[in-house]
Amino acid sequence: MMSTESTTAGIVVAGGGTAGHVFPAIAVMQGLVDAGVDSARLHYMGAKRGIETSLIPQSGFEGTFFSVTGISRKLSPRALKFVTQQFLATMRSLTLFRRWNVRAVVSIGGYASLPAVIAAVVTRRPIIVVSYDRTPGRASRLAARWSTVTLVAFEESPLRRAVVAGAPLRRSILSVDRIVDADGARQRLGVPDGRMLVVVMGGSLGSGILNDAVHEFLETHSSRSDLAVLHIAGKQRVSGPSERRGDGSVWYRRSEFVEQAEDLYAAADVFVGRGGASTVHEVAATGTPAVLVPWSGASEDHQVANVRWLSDSGGAVLVPDNDVDEVVAALSVLLDDEQQRSAVGSRAREIGEVHHSGEISRQILDAI
Repeated sequence: MMSTESTTAGIVVAGGGTAGHVFPAIAVMQGLVDAGVDSARLHYMGAKRGIETSLIPQSGFEGTFFSVTGISRKLSPRALKFVTQQFLATMRSLTLFRRWNVRAVVSIGGYASLPAVIAAVVTRRPIIVVSYDRTPGRASRLAARWSTVTLVAFEESPLRRAVVAGAPLRRSILSVDRIVDADGARQRLGVPDGRMLVVVMGGSLGSGILNDAVHEFLETHSSRSDLAVLHIAGKQRVSGPSERRGDGSVWYRRSEFVEQAEDLYAAADVFVGRGGASTVHEVAATGTPAVLVPWSGASEDHQVANVRWLSDSGGAVLVPDNDVDEVVAALSVLLDDEQQRSAVGSRAREIGEVHHSGEISRQILDAI
């Protein structure tokens, strides 16, 4: 049972640099609010150069942003800059900990989480690590050395004190009902009626191979007036028109970003994306049939490990990176086989049931 003190304690949620860290941080804070924590007692710490500077204020939570950069693997001017920035951010964190009467730190990972983690070590505050990659990142591995508990999304985690609690997903994702919500989501996205919808999303920075796959798919399926393609291209430049009206042909629209990601999962007949942890877990939680293409440049090939969590059990279709033709072929097969689509989506939802448990919030409050 949660004590009154636990539900009112100051809690720092730290991490960031990319949307793949920021959205889970927001999800953790939303879950804590749902568990009875006053939102005014939750404080986010991240990086000034990250996407969190826009996403955190939009979420309604308080944020503090430090001038920190990524970890360098070797001695260099960049390494010295990293150490200096981390030291200054840690000293600032210590001051804020006293001001906010911080009781615990939740580390979401990423280089921006380290100042708060180090400050927690110095002040002997409980550290709760939330790790949702199948292959944990360096910041999470470091923080787990001092963690009170490490909350993971995958079995057989190498991290200390690991407890399987699911992945931190936002309320809007967890509440998606693909049967009930599909029509409304398509209307909000502006998708024409009577068409099967392919959603392609390459993350906030975009994906060259997915952009190329969209181009080839549009060329080979141009006469399909029963198809629509919604292409979320991120910040990467993409050649060609951003819209096709679909008069007697495939309908197409491209945008940089969609704030209501839940609509994408609710509306899609097939989703095409990368293998980042957030994407994989959102596909699983919503039960969306998906073709996932792990980025081959990910450290320790962790995106392949993420996707295989689903694909090895029939919950997604894994396509290797850098093969546009295979991406298009896998997408075409899934589009044209209703039985396979249904089976893949249903299996993904079964695997993703762990994300709906609320265990992350319970474990955090128990730890403090």
